[in-house]
Amino acid sequence: MTTAAAVADLSTKTVAFAGKTYSIQALGDDSYTVLLAGVPVGRIVLSFGAANGVPEGDAISEDDLTSVGEAWFAAVG
Repeated sequence: MTTAAAVADLSTKTVAFAGKTYSIQALGDDSYTVLLAGVPVGRIVLSFGAANGVPEGDAISEDDLTSVGEAWFAAVG
C-alpha cells in the first residue's frame, strides 16, 4: 500500500496528508504545533537538519507526524 506524500501549503499554513489537512502554528524558529480541526495533535521540530514529530495523544502516529514535518520544513526552506 502506498500513501501519497504530504503536501505543504505555505499560504494557508497547512499540510495535507493521508486525506486530512493539518494546520501549522509557529512556536519558534524551528518548532511548530500541528492541529487537526483546531485541536493540537502534536509538534514538529527541526533538529540537526531532520524533522521530528512528537505526537500528543493518539490522533496521529509519530511516523505520520514526521512526514507532515518533513513536508513543512522542505516548504519553508
